[in-house]
Amino acid sequence: MSLYSDLAEGKEKLSLVGLGYVGMPIAVAFARKIKVVGFDLNEEKIALYRNGVDPTNEVGDEVIRNTRVEFTADPARLREAKFHIVAVPTPVNDDHTPDLTPVEGASRVLGRNLTKGSIVVFESTVYPGVTEDVCVPILERESGLICGVDFKIGYSPERINPGDKVHRLETITKIVSGMDAETLDEVAKVYELVVTAGVHRADSIRVAEAAKVIENSQRDINIAFMNELSIIFNKMGIDTKAVLEAAGTKWNFLKFSPGLVGGHCIGVDPYYLTYKAEQLGYHSQIILSGRRINDDMGKYVAESLVKNLIRANIPVKGAKVAILGFTFKENCPDTRNTKVIDIVHELQEYGIQPLITDPVADRAEAEREYGITFVEESAIRDMDAVILAVSHTAYDGLTMEQTDRLYGGRKKVLVDIKGVLDRKEYEAAGYLYWRL
Repeated sequence: MSLYSDLAEGKEKLSLVGLGYVGMPIAVAFARKIKVVGFDLNEEKIALYRNGVDPTNEVGDEVIRNTRVEFTADPARLREAKFHIVAVPTPVNDDHTPDLTPVEGASRVLGRNLTKGSIVVFESTVYPGVTEDVCVPILERESGLICGVDFKIGYSPERINPGDKVHRLETITKIVSGMDAETLDEVAKVYELVVTAGVHRADSIRVAEAAKVIENSQRDINIAFMNELSIIFNKMGIDTKAVLEAAGTKWNFLKFSPGLVGGHCIGVDPYYLTYKAEQLGYHSQIILSGRRINDDMGKYVAESLVKNLIRANIPVKGAKVAILGFTFKENCPDTRNTKVIDIVHELQEYGIQPLITDPVADRAEAEREYGITFVEESAIRDMDAVILAVSHTAYDGLTMEQTDRLYGGRKKVLVDIKGVLDRKEYEAAGYLYWRL
């Protein structure tokens, strides 16, 4: 009898280690089919889940209330499961080197509670080799078991897009891999329980690791190109969005747009790849160039705002500026790795203390991570400038009448980073409008 069959028949359980924006939806999806233990060290988070609250907004409170996931902060309960999925963050340090602390910690906790006959699948984004060279030795040391004899390993990179209600775990083709053919088959069958889009069986664990890390690196480079075009076209007095709309009429034009690149994937994954490349003696040229451009866009936006304040004859120091939206992407409460904070810091260098509001963001997290206290949108009045930083759905219906109420009596400076509003309409109304 295979482990897959035992899971499907309810004889064994699956565990999910790490219940954040990625791990929790995976746990919920599997719980519709099999028995699931959802583990996270954060007791506050576990308490919220047990009380039917979804702090991530990924599946919603009602789904959390009705899920059969057995939420726990007790690592000993991992011993109840035989198939383990590890979905913890893999951030970078301040010097842009990989921070493997979370995945190493998860491996230690799981190792102490690993039983014979288990399969461990890592989903965290890593550079090729981490699963086998870093995680396996920890699992073996902590468990006293031997990989390949007492337990098996696989890798299946997460592709969940936080805040995206269309591209979900179930609807995105899942890359799966295993240390041998038997493990690959087991891992593939388990994921096929929930992934209706099907699975792609990678040749090896390292191939799967590499595939994941280049997905976001490719996107990062393409957005960096758009950001560079925006800088060039702004100097030429040409509207970048209009240029991209025109170019986009060609069938093979790649439709990317300029913007702030934050979050835990696109702004992080390229550094994992370039770090490994440098260990092997190759210094990245294209990938790191794209990273430098994207990392500097918050500063560029702030400088552009200051230039427009000067054009409007508004004193820069002490100017009243509001920022609408603070999360790293639209319709997602996650503020970690947001690039909006770069705009805030740069404005502060000019003596501007912006007011910040966000209808979606996790307020406690923003205060804990950045010392930022949000204001209610009703408190934003008599502004000299407004930055529409994140294109939340809540801002889709923003009318000019509502926008007008945010300003004082002087010239209105409006920075619409993602080009959500109608440029011609606002310029005709006398706004000094700017966008990437």
